[in-house]
Amino acid sequence: MRTPRPAALLLGTAVALGATALTAGQASAINSYNASPAPERTETGAFVALWDRTDDGVADRLDWVCSGTMIDADTYLTAAHCTDDWPAGTRFFVSLEQDVQALFDTTSGTPDEQAATLLAAGKLVEGDTFQDAAYPGTASDSHDIGVIDFAARSVTPADVWDFVPATLPAAGALDALGSRALDAAEWTVAGYGTQEAVRQPGGQTHPGGGVRLKAPVDFDALNKTWVRLAMTAPQGNGGACYGDSGGPNFVELDGELVLAATTITGDTPCYATNVAYRLDSPSARAFLEPFVTLPGR
Repeated sequence: MRTPRPAALLLGTAVALGATALTAGQASAINSYNASPAPERTETGAFVALWDRTDDGVADRLDWVCSGTMIDADTYLTAAHCTDDWPAGTRFFVSLEQDVQALFDTTSGTPDEQAATLLAAGKLVEGDTFQDAAYPGTASDSHDIGVIDFAARSVTPADVWDFVPATLPAAGALDALGSRALDAAEWTVAGYGTQEAVRQPGGQTHPGGGVRLKAPVDFDALNKTWVRLAMTAPQGNGGACYGDSGGPNFVELDGELVLAATTITGDTPCYATNVAYRLDSPSARAFLEPFVTLPGR
């Protein structure tokens, strides 16, 4: 979901699920119910930014802001609202570590010094952001898709971490399967985001975040460029929240785990619905084609 960056990290309701204020010492993400750690999802990583919030020319914040997925050796898929509208001079990184928040909590120094330390230790890799030029698009197709690309960099995530890139769907794959098959399939959301809303004296907060977790979700509906996924607790589901924007929604098809869609938005308290951008749509594939080899029909 999306909230203002200075105090936040991005998911949504027209709120795109991207950044939210972090609570030190808490190490859970995705919804707290029906969620579990995901150390095996090594292709899923945190989007990290180093930026200047005060416009004085000095970077004063290093933080995870979104989630995403490696879709080949040097391309990290995320949401356009994660890559959009940053201050000049912002630097962008990916970390495929399981607990990114712990890295920030245990690394001393200024934000610039922290970034340098984590880069040298192989905990961050710096890349270049690109997003769909048609973003923010329309309600039927937001074009909310972006990447961090490492093709022009001397170090890529594949040089630092062992992972198998996620499998993208063929063109129109979800339409071809139809709602009945999609409803019968197993769906999983993963990411580094925060927990569902907690009421406190000052209002609602979203604690946790910065740790890679996963949760089961259920298929709800398919639209032109969206797949809607239910994350209601009584049905055994978990779900995405703030900071999970750009993160993967996997579906198991014929024994293969496919990256069907990326988390974009949902209900503000993060209890009910994850609205994810389909990767089998013509617009998503048109954006991705220059960066990766796409599966056919």
